[in-house]
Amino acid sequence: MAPKFELPNAAAIVWLLVLCLIPPAEAYDTGDALALLLGTVLAVVGFCICLGWYARRRNGQL
Repeated sequence: MAPKFELPNAAAIVWLLVLCLIPPAEAYDTGDALALLLGTVLAVVGFCICLGWYARRRNGQL
């Protein structure tokens, strides 16, 4: 009997296959690294801001 693939396992396998098809960046310099770091920091801060706004609205503080 063949093992069943659960959805998270199948999704992870498909994701890894897609990542293997993308060619690696050949010209990755300091500017690219800083842009990636800045984008990550802004995304995390934005997520925290939205989460705090939602929590305050839900508790009736706004």
